[in-house]
Parts: sequence; C-alpha cells; structure tokens
Amino acid sequence: MDATAPATTAPASSPALGASVERREGREKVTGTARYAAEQPCPGRTHAWPVPATIARGRITGIDTSAALEVPGVLAVLTHENAPELSEPDDATLAVLRDSRVPHRGWFVALVVAETLEAARAGAAAVRVDYSVEDHDVTLTVTHPDGYAPEQANDGYPGTRELGDPDGAFASAPVRIDADYRVPPLHNHPMEPHATTAQWHDGRLTVHTSTQGATTVRTVLAGLFGIPEDHVAVHAEHVGGGFGSKGTPRPDVVLAAMAARHTGRPVTLALPRRLMPAVVGHRAPTLHRLRLGAHPDGRLTSLIHEVTTHTSRVREFVEQAAVPARVMYAAPDSRTAHRVAPLDVPTPSWMRAPGEAPGMYALESAMDELAVELGMDPVEFRIVNEPDTEPDSGKPFSSRHLVECLREGARRFGWAERDPRPRSRTEGPLLVGSGVAAATYPVLVHPSTAVARALPDGTFVVGINAADIGTGARTVLAQIAADALGVPVDRVRTEVGSTDLPAASLAGGSSGTASWGWAVHEACARLAERLTEAPLPAEGIEVRADTEGRADADSPYARHAFGAHFAEVTVDTVTGETRVRRLLGVYAAGHILNSRTARSQFVGAMTMGLGMALTEGSTMDAAFGDFTESDLASYHVPTHADVPDIEAHWINEDDTHLNPMGSKGVGEIGIVGTAAAIGNAVFHATGTRMRELPLTPDRVLGGVRERGGS
Repeated sequence: MDATAPATTAPASSPALGASVERREGREKVTGTARYAAEQPCPGRTHAWPVPATIARGRITGIDTSAALEVPGVLAVLTHENAPELSEPDDATLAVLRDSRVPHRGWFVALVVAETLEAARAGAAAVRVDYSVEDHDVTLTVTHPDGYAPEQANDGYPGTRELGDPDGAFASAPVRIDADYRVPPLHNHPMEPHATTAQWHDGRLTVHTSTQGATTVRTVLAGLFGIPEDHVAVHAEHVGGGFGSKGTPRPDVVLAAMAARHTGRPVTLALPRRLMPAVVGHRAPTLHRLRLGAHPDGRLTSLIHEVTTHTSRVREFVEQAAVPARVMYAAPDSRTAHRVAPLDVPTPSWMRAPGEAPGMYALESAMDELAVELGMDPVEFRIVNEPDTEPDSGKPFSSRHLVECLREGARRFGWAERDPRPRSRTEGPLLVGSGVAAATYPVLVHPSTAVARALPDGTFVVGINAADIGTGARTVLAQIAADALGVPVDRVRTEVGSTDLPAASLAGGSSGTASWGWAVHEACARLAERLTEAPLPAEGIEVRADTEGRADADSPYARHAFGAHFAEVTVDTVTGETRVRRLLGVYAAGHILNSRTARSQFVGAMTMGLGMALTEGSTMDAAFGDFTESDLASYHVPTHADVPDIEAHWINEDDTHLNPMGSKGVGEIGIVGTAAAIGNAVFHATGTRMRELPLTPDRVLGGVRERGGS
C-alpha cells in the first residue's frame, strides 16, 4: 500500500518514475515570467472585445457601428455583414459572425478591434443592434415535449443499454429505492480565461492561444481559412487551466484570427469572464431517476439509471451521465438511458469528468440510500456488489482494486468507529456526519508522435505537442524519458505546446500522460538502443515514434481507474451551513508516475468536487434566457477558507494492459465521488436526504427544520 510520497525534490540518482519531482516551470509561474496567450510581446498589437447578443432567440435586423467607429482608437467593427467569409466548420459553435441568426443569449454578434483594450471595450458598448425577437425556451423538464432518446451520448457511448428485465426485477425486489436527483448547470472557470493572440504574415497564421490541444486548433483554423496546415502555427506554452472548456477551439481563436486578417495587425482577444458561460461550454444540468432493487443480503437485482439533460440548438452534446452505472456494480438486470431536450441555451461541452461527475453523484447517493434501507454498512454494501467482469461489456478488467480502495480508505478514515445512526453525533448546535462514495473513470489513450534527441553534451531533448494545462506534463514526460533512457531526470529537457513539434492528442479525458508518455517512452527506448549500436555523432542522434494504430486499438480488457472517497461534515442547525472537516481519497490509478504532481491532481479534483457539493451552481433565468451566475462573485468556487484537511493516497497497481508505463489518468477521478460522499455525510449528520446540488445553507436548513430542528 503506497501513501503519497514526501514533497521533496528527488535526487538525480533516484528512480525517475514515481519520484516526487518538482514542476519544471514552477519558478517561471510563481515569479510571473511565464507568458500566457494574451501576454505575448507583439509589435503593433491591437485588442478586440466581443459584443454578445442581448436576446435569447431571434435574428439581427440591423447593426449600427457608427458610434463605435467614432471612439478614439477603434480600428474596425466586424459583424456578419463585413466579416471575412470562412469555410463551414464541423463545430457549429465556431460559425461566428456568419449570418443574422441568434441561437441563444450571449452569442457573439460583433467584434470591435482597437489600439487599446479600453478603446475596444468602449467601442463594443457603443455598437447598437436591432433584433427580431422569437419565443425562447430554456427550461429543462423530465417530460419536455421536445425531448428525445439520442442514439449516442458524448464520446460515442450508446444512448441506452438494457440487460435482462430491469423493470420486472425491480418490481419484485424485496428491498428497493426509487429516487430523483438534480445536478445544476456547472461552469468551467479556469484561472486564465480563454485568450488568443493572432497575426498573419505572407499568408501564414501564427496564434498563441490558451488551449488543451494545439494540434486540433491548427487543423480547425486551416480548414476554416482554407490554407494548408503547415501555414498555421499554434503555440500554447503555458495554459492557465481548462477543465475541459479548452479541449476544442472556442470562438476567441477564430475571432482573433479573423480580426487579424481583416486589419492586417496582430490582435489579442481575451474573453471577459462574464461572457465565458455562454460561449466556452458548460456542464449541462442533469435530472436523474435511480431505481435500485436488492435482496435482503444486499445483492443488487435491478439497476435503472435514467438521465434527462439539455443541449443547444446549435450542436448536440449529450452528457453521458448514465454511463458510469454500466461499470460499477454486479446487477444482473439493468437499464441505463439518456434523454435530451434541445433548448435555446448555450452549447454544453466537457467539464472535468463529464458524465462521471454528475452520474456518480446520483448513483452513489442512491447506493447510500439503499444501504440505509437494507441496514447495511455502505462500504460493505458496495463490496458485496463487486462484479467479476465489467457488467456492460462482459470484458475482464485490466485491473480493478476498488475493494482495496474502500478497505484502505475505511482504515485511514476510522470508519469502524462510526455510529451508523443519523444524528447520532452532535457538538452543541452542530450535527456531525460522515459519508462514503466510490469513483470510476475510464482509461483513455490516443495516438501521438514524439521525437527524442541525444545531444553531444550528454543531455537529451524530448519534443511533443502536448499541452501542459497545469498538470505538470513537462515534468512527468521528462521522468518517462529519463526512465526509458536510463539517465537522471536533470539530463532531459522537455519541449511541449507548439505545432512546431510532433503532433499529439489533446489534454482531455485524463488521457494526456498515457497518450504522450507512450510515444515519448517509445522514442526514448529506440534512442537508447541506437546509442548502444553506434557512437554519438557531432550533430547528435534523433529518433521519432508514432503510436498510431496501437494506442487507439481496441482492447480485450475493460480499463478503468477506481477510487473511494470519505468525508466528514458538520451541519449548523442554526444557519444551515455545511462545513467539510475532512476529505480522504484512496485511488487505484495504475502506476503513479510523479507522487507530487499526482497528489496535486487528486487534491485539486477533490476540492472541485467540494465546490460541486456545497457552493457551485448555476440557474437559467426562464424569462431572460441566460445564466444568472456569470462571474465569480455569484458563481462560488471554493476558497482556501472552504478547503479542509484533504488527504490523497493510492494503491500502486501493476497493470500490463495499458501502456509501457502502466499508468492511468489521475486528473479527473478525484472529482467523481467527492460530491456524493459529502452529500451522504450530510444525510448521516441530519437524517434528511437532500437530492439537489449544491447543498446551500437554505436547502440544508430547510431539511434540518423538516426533520425537527436541532
């Protein structure tokens, strides 16, 4: 059993993989010398500011830009009437300034370019737009008349899967629960907003942009502007977070490139945070119905998880929230289904652990409810329903150590001392409770290419167009390279974040290290072999590796990471405030490649899950047709004062069915079960089950009073 290693810099002689090596770019970031997309030195640079639509649905009937053009410093105002014509994008959210249609509030209808940021903002405020307004609908309901069953959910999962007779098994189950859960819209709020600096020179486009995948951005821009891909250079050396919202190009990069071509000047466009919820994606709201049936001994007989969500009328995106239930427990009869309603809302997209985060909140809450009905310990109830193979596919697991995570987490947390009775522990006006939840996340690996060079001075350079979005990718890739080369880590330099480097998959789905690391490992292993066969020439030796056809090959194994979350909370019976005293996570995520950066990812994800449980939530104003929480003053992410003692530990799995490093992703599994563990702890504290997130003081106080106050 391996706990998190001490946070010290590993000496050069220590083994590369698994060591607690500090981030290579850390000093640059804390001293402010790391340059982000909007901070690139660029002579003659101009600034752009977008104009969002102020209606929820309709058409533009007229745009008056005269007042904007009179603002000192304003150079141009782009609208659908004068914007450069681009090719039709595969992603319709990038079809900006193309026509008069307004599919949702916040859709960009103009872009002002000026000498200064202040002038661009003033110019945008001076643009006058007339609309023909149409009726809109932004309210999601389970019985929405436009709802339909999609063939597929996000990432290609079947929309519906059914095994056996789940309805009949549920009806005949001796013990059962039928419960509804609600997860509101959630928003990606990375520290660095979406930003791009773009410039053209001799028909070639160069952009510095905040993205999780520069290779994809280059392909999209080349297609839109009708130029060869080698005429587009995309750089993303430093990226201030993304959480999925930067997984594909967003309107900022298209608009900046468009404005730079129109004006002949470099253009920087950094989206104001208040405009981000409408144009960079969001986690769609999900309405869950869980029906679980079981024998008195705790063995599940039926599992039915049905999810209703929304999508936009611009592009279909279906949050795959019922998919995790296909992986977790041994229920012989099951149905997992999605239903989606197209509404006049911004297009939802990826947000950390799409599908798993909301889906497992509902499933793990329902499992807790059924454990209470059965009179079983929630940890033992999950263990009783441990499957031998993946329930949905029947494939054997490449590795599955969920039981070990639950056992180890219970030991570390002191679960055995817990009184299972709700409201059994008090401290004055505080009710104290504890809860548990399991977590899962799929192992995803994508083809990538890497180059490794041996230099005459005895050092090595590894190049790959990976995106380090704050995860420590540079550092971990250097460790993988050093391990394959058999040299100390300090002799390896890593180059990432540029299309000048070999193409790589995007940083998403916790797939980055597994995908890029495979290519880096292979390139370095080949280089090491070359160095044993021939002396190093004066110009050095370079070797490339491409994992196409192998990294994306079907596997005969079901490959997933697993984890267990434990939470202790206090609930104030006077104010309704819930405070989390302790969070503990134990994970089985393959071979941990860097104990320091892995722990950072686990703890960061758990903190985000705490926000999902207690503070983060967004509402769609039915009359106005927009999110009412559009900035950090109203959309409450956790702060230092909210974050308790958080522990992250792991079991080092030896899984030979993954990649050469034996690693699984660690970026997302930490958020998956946190909200459910906290919600289950709140029930244990109060005796009242609250099934809608976030668990704000008003909701919790209402539940406490319903139960009979303090």
